[in-house]
Amino acid sequence: MSRFSELVSLVQSFEPDFVKFYDKGNKSAGTRVRKAMGELKRKAQEIRIEVQDLKTKDNSAPQA
Repeated sequence: MSRFSELVSLVQSFEPDFVKFYDKGNKSAGTRVRKAMGELKRKAQEIRIEVQDLKTKDNSAPQA
């Protein structure tokens, strides 16, 4: 579950900039929000690849 914890921590670290942008209208925070969403996309892709690799590895094991 460490991957899930990493993902939760990453999303939580974005909260201050989301608040600044959406609630206070800070345009600079909007730029940081966009950057954060890119980070989230990269992390999600990394996890998707890891999951697929683990599934493939389990399927390639000889069946008894």
